[in-house]
Formats: sequence, C-alpha cells, structure tokens
Amino acid sequence: MSPETRDVCIVGAGPAGLTAGIFTARAGLDTLVLDGGDPILERNAHLENVPGFPAGVNARRFLELTREQAERNDCQIRSGTVEHIQQAASGRFEMDCVNTEGEDERLVADYVICTSWADTGYLDGIEGVGMTTRGSKTYIDVDERGRTGVEGLYAAGRIAERHHQTVVVAGDGARVALEVIDDSEVPFYHDWVAPEGYFTDRGREVPPGCEEITDEERKRREQEARDAMQEHFADPHPEEPTQHPSVREE
Repeated sequence: MSPETRDVCIVGAGPAGLTAGIFTARAGLDTLVLDGGDPILERNAHLENVPGFPAGVNARRFLELTREQAERNDCQIRSGTVEHIQQAASGRFEMDCVNTEGEDERLVADYVICTSWADTGYLDGIEGVGMTTRGSKTYIDVDERGRTGVEGLYAAGRIAERHHQTVVVAGDGARVALEVIDDSEVPFYHDWVAPEGYFTDRGREVPPGCEEITDEERKRREQEARDAMQEHFADPHPEEPTQHPSVREE
C-alpha cells in the first residue's frame, strides 16, 4: 500500500498543534494533525488566563472547541503515535505511525511541525536536529521563526521551550504555521475575513488568504457562531481533570 501523502503533518493535538493546523488548513495546505492522546491541558482544573473568556473556561471544553474549529476549517485530525521520522532524498518526510488499533501506518509530508510534549525520540533518525536537555525534559532547538536545523521541519509550543500557558503555546503554533505557509508555494497575504468592498471598492483584488463577505453572510456566520457556543456551553462538561502521573492514586 502506498503511503498517505500530505502537505503538512503536525505531531501533537494540544493547543499549539491544533492552532497550527487551523492556520495551515485555512491557507489551503492539506493538513493532518496526529493526536497521541493524553494532552497536558486536560490536567488543568479551570483555564482563567485565555483571552475571550471573562470568567475562565473549562480546559477540556476549550480543547474541544479548538479541535472543532480545526475540523471546520478542513484540518484532519487522527489518533495515532509517531514512532519514527526520516527525511528522504527528495527532502520529504517519511513518518512511521501506529494507530489506535495498533496497526502500522506510513505518512509522507512536505512539512512537519512538532508540537508533542515531551517526546522527541521519533526524531532520532534525522541528522541536523538540535536538542537541549534540561533536567528530565528534552527540547527541540529552533530559531526565532520555529525552524529546526532541517529544512521543512519545525517545532512549536512547549517542545520548543515556550512557556506552558495555553495562550502562549497556541500563539506559537499560529506563528510557526505562518512561517510554514510563507516557506511553501501557497499564495498567501493575510488570514482575514473582511466586509464586502473593503478591497474591491478601492479597486483592489481580494488578496490570497483573505475573504470579503456580504452583510447578510456576516450575520449568518455570527448566528452560526452563537449557536455553536450555546450548544457547547449548554451543560457542564462531563469529564473531570486528569491528574499528573506522579500523583499517587488513593
């Protein structure tokens, strides 16, 4: 069976990985996020420092909302663990994965964004990737744009030694995704939904990545957004926070 081919594969489905996927997918890059499970965010009892939620938000709810947003924007998400990544002579990345049924899968991607925490072992077969170990944690060395020492390979979020806070790692995922878009051949100016006429009434074409919408469409999207949020927040979240593995269960 031929390997599955994608433009972008993102390792890790926490805030950094999902946010990166939102941006690359919206730019038109065929994007797959690989979810290894057990996101650290689910250990949080209540998120109180993420903009847009004045009284805070349930951490598991926030993760679900971000996941749904990625899927709404044609970012595919799949459960699976990356075992090994190697770079072929073509420069593309070949990824050996194990799915939830324990079956082996192989993926090929032009670009890879690592957002997993705190697993870097799957990169051992790639020369040129710098690592820094601090205590029990190993981080991927990146430049100011999220690039590793290997062209086409990036890291974002905690694995790139960013701060733990959800908004920080999510923002880093977006920032690095924009670097991937910039390095690709996809025409892109700005991810922005503008009111009708913002560009065209000034004699300009709508730039790549932008969109103009009518007032009627704006109202429809706003209502859709309200309906989605009301549905998500109608009832308390059914799941409790997970605990740190080092905490002994009574």
